[in-house]
Parts: sequence; C-alpha cells; structure tokens
Amino acid sequence: MAMCSILNGDDIKKALDAFAAADSFNHKKFFELVGLKAKSADEVKKVFLVLDADNSGFIEEEELKFVLKGFAQNGRDLTDKETNAFLRAADKDGDGKIGIDEFAALVKE
Repeated sequence: MAMCSILNGDDIKKALDAFAAADSFNHKKFFELVGLKAKSADEVKKVFLVLDADNSGFIEEEELKFVLKGFAQNGRDLTDKETNAFLRAADKDGDGKIGIDEFAALVKE
C-alpha cells in the first residue's frame, strides 16, 4: 500500500521538505505536517503497516532510519541521532522497538 493512498501527496512533500536537512527531524511536527495527526486510528494503523517493512508487527531501529522513505521514495535517511531520539520518544516499554499502540500514541501526542 502506498502512503499517498492514505495521506495527501502535497502534505507528504511539504513535510519531507521541512525536514530535508540532517538532524532537523521532529516527529511531532512531522506527523502534524503530513496530516497523520488528524487521521483515524485505522488510518494510523495503515501507516504503521507501511513503515513496518519486515511485517514483524514492530518498527525496529533499522526500519526507523528509513522512515521518511516510507512516506516517499525521495525521503532522506534519518541520522543516528534522529533515529535514537525517535525510538526513545516512542518506545514506552523499553523493548527497543515500536509497536502499533506505541506508534499510535506517539502520533496523537
């Protein structure tokens, strides 16, 4: 499933452009700009499933690095610093990965 079937293509481009510079990523602002914050729980789950590239039921650290590419092919890779900050913000149970409930909570923050 393509991200543009869930979110507006213009919003995706605007959000990616806003965080094009390394170490500029802010998950709260990104989710807001891309329009995800206003989506239903079901739509948030669909986005999670796209980002869970290996279909493990979790977004692991390795997948987080490429999270922006999940929104558009030309998205940049997150830096290690950004990846670690994103993981710390979302991983409430400390297992080193982000589950669907953790992701949904992070989006709605």
